[in-house]
Order: sequence, then structure tokens, then C-alpha cells
Amino acid sequence: PKHVGKMIGWTLVPLFYILASASAQDDWSPSKLRLKGEEAMLAGEYKTAIEYLGKATAMEPENAANHYKLFRVHQRMRKYADALNDLNNALEIDSESQTYRVQKIKLLKALGQCDRAIQELPLLEGKGDLKEEVHSCATAISEAQQAIFDERWSDATSALEVAMRHVEQASDLTFQRALALFHLGDYFGTISDLGRVLKAHSNHIEAYELRGRAYTRLGEHPAAINHFREGLKLDPEHKGCKQGHKFVKSIEKKNKRGDDAFATEKYKEAISFWWQAINIDPTHLAFFRPTLLKVVKAHTKLGEHEKSIEEALKHVNNLETVEGLLALGDAQLAAEKFDEVVRTFRRAVEIASQEEKEEAQKKAREAEVALKQSKEKNYYKILGVARSASAKDIKKAYRELALKWHPDKNADNKEEAEKMFQDIGEAYEVLSDKELKAKYDRGEEVFENQGGGGHHTNAHQFFHRHFQHGGGGGGGGGTRFHA
Repeated sequence: PKHVGKMIGWTLVPLFYILASASAQDDWSPSKLRLKGEEAMLAGEYKTAIEYLGKATAMEPENAANHYKLFRVHQRMRKYADALNDLNNALEIDSESQTYRVQKIKLLKALGQCDRAIQELPLLEGKGDLKEEVHSCATAISEAQQAIFDERWSDATSALEVAMRHVEQASDLTFQRALALFHLGDYFGTISDLGRVLKAHSNHIEAYELRGRAYTRLGEHPAAINHFREGLKLDPEHKGCKQGHKFVKSIEKKNKRGDDAFATEKYKEAISFWWQAINIDPTHLAFFRPTLLKVVKAHTKLGEHEKSIEEALKHVNNLETVEGLLALGDAQLAAEKFDEVVRTFRRAVEIASQEEKEEAQKKAREAEVALKQSKEKNYYKILGVARSASAKDIKKAYRELALKWHPDKNADNKEEAEKMFQDIGEAYEVLSDKELKAKYDRGEEVFENQGGGGHHTNAHQFFHRHFQHGGGGGGGGGTRFHA
């Protein structure tokens, strides 16, 4: 059909012009190619600029201007190795050019190759400021490398700071500074510097290893493992990455087994596994300290309050933090050392940051309430449960104690049993009711004349109400027990 032929014609027209344009380029002179390359560079079309200037260079390989213009494009593209090669080519052809010499010296300095830049200085006329900068850079790099060799890490960092003011892209210097920062304990600085190194050189295996080690020391084990694995992809037998990966995995394996044991209420096992993980490297404080707080909680769960306090004090004495003080206070509270609890939480409030202050103040208020209640009728103490006990634990404690102290089971000391039975019922009535428990925990009175005989719930009726589905019944207000 006619319209199909017309469409085919239209599609052939652009193709014709493209071929004609390519054919026209073949007829361009080197000077026109240089002009077109310059225009493309100014427009930011660097690949096109390289194409034009490459053709000009192929036509006139002995024209230094071609190589110099290629240098300018590669410099803008931040392809410094190619840019340096272009300048070397230009200077081979025209060694007297001061323009080319200045640009080579500046580029070498920008790449942190200041020792090589110094070798070019005798051929440079004037430019005293540039010469001074090159000497300053070279001296700083030499001092830094000597300091690293001597393991004077602070001096190395200072010298590298001076050197890096003169450079634009020197991954080797950045890596050296990262190494110095690592040995100074600045792991965040190490990670930041190595991020720049890896962005420029994605196959830098030593950077993966050192960054993995920095993440390890921060306790960020998943990130550390990922970096060691990236290094091992490049070299499966790399000693540093293999050791780092094995170290972190061994700690995490023990740590997970401890977490799993704690979750299933196997607290002694949990403590054992956590200490095994800690003892792999006791200097690894970013892991030791938070894991020690888990050990503190496990001892509290076992009712080993003195041991719990002892471990919490290790944490605080190593470095006083709000987190550690709160853990110590919780351990002291479980041990019913109320005066000490109040002092500990007040200290936490004193050193707390703005973000931490609210929780610390809440803990301090609760401690003061607990101290006051310890001198009155303490419902938690009556049931023998911690203030952090769950509703399930509270109910279990009530059932056991109510059965133990039921007057029908204590004929020989019925008067004492009656009082205990009454207190147990009263304690459970409060702690099993969310609203009453919240008031009690805030230090508010839940009954009129609380603790002074003003509450008159019938403990037998209360007991019967909660045990009516549990077997046993009786008249006269209570379940009867028979020998």
C-alpha cells in the first residue's frame, strides 16, 4: 500500500542523515574535530568530546594540543589516571611547555603523589606558591608514613590531615588515615574514610577487612560480617577477612544460644553461653557491656540478687552510663534494697541526656514509692514477687501462698494463718487489677486507710471466687481442706 511505502521512506530519512553525518565526520580536519570536541566538553557531553578528540589525536598523534585537550576532558570526568597519561604524552612532544608542566605538577599533587611532583619542579619556571605547596604536601606524607611505621597514630593522623588539604583524590592516604583512626579507637571515622576508599576502588580488599574490623569494635556484627564476606569474594583465602569473619561468627553463635536459652527460661544456660561469648575477647567492650546487662537480668530471674548486683556494678564501675545505672537499680529493687535503689536512680537522673531523662525520672519516682511502701504493707513482698512480675507470675504466687496459708490447713496457728491469708488476698486483689496496681505503683492509696486495717474484703470469699474452677468447694465462706 502507498501509506506503507511512505512510512518506510520516513524511517529511511533519519538513517540517511545519520550515515551522512558520520561520513561527514570522516572528512573533518583535525582542527575541526578539536573545535567540536571543545564544544562537546563545554556542553558536558564528555563521551562525544572524547570521540572527537580521539579522532583528532589519531590523525595528528604528534600534536601536543590534542593530548592536552584530552587531558582537560578526562580531568573534568575525574578520570585522573587517564588525565595524567594525556599530560605525559603532551610533554613528550613539547617538554618546554610550562602550561603542561604546571598542570602535571598540580595533578600529581591532587593525586597525593607529591614525591613525583617534586621531581618535576626543577623544570618549572617561577610558581613559588605551587612549589611551596608541593614541598609541604611531600613533607607531610613522609612524616605520616614514618609515624605509621613507628605506630605513632596521633602524629600520623595530624600529618595526614596536612597532606590531604593539598589533594583531591588519594585513596592510599585516606586508607592510611583510616588505619590511624582505627588504632586511636575512632571507629566511626575509620568507617567514613573507608567508605570513600571503597567508592573509588570497589575491589580494595584491605579496606573491606579494616572496615569490618571497625564495625566489629562498634558491636555492629552483621555489618562486620557483610564486609568480611565481600573481601572473601575477592580472595577466599584472605587471612584477615577469614579471621575477622570467624571471630564475629563464633561470638554471635554463643550469643544466640544464650538468647534462645533465656527466651525458654533456661537462665543458667543463658548465663553460661553469654560468658562463653564474652570470654572470646573480654576487651571487646561494645559486646561485653550490653551482654553483661543481659547476664544481670538472668541472675535476677534466678533470684540471685546479690550476684545480679555484683555484675551490674562491674558495668557501672567500668564506665558510668544511664543504661548501666538503670540496670543496677533494677537489680537492687529486686533485692529490696530500697534506699540504694533511690540513690542509684537519682544518680541516673543527674547524668542523663535530654533523651534519657524521662525514663530515669520515672524510675526514680517509682523507687521513692517502693521505699515508702517498704515501710508499710508491701503487696509485692507479701506475694514474694518482683515489681516487674507478670500477671501470670502474680496469679501463680497467689495460688501457692493462699493454699499454703489457708486457715483450714493451719489448725495449729490459725490466728497467724488468718492474718496471712487476709494479707495475701488483699495483695492479689490489688496486683491483679490493672487500675489498682497502677495506683499502687504510683504510690497512691488504693483503699481508704490503706495498711491500717481499713480494708475488709472477705479473704475466704475472694479465695473461693478465684478457685471455684480449681477443685474444692465448701460452705461457710471458704474451701475446706481435709487431711
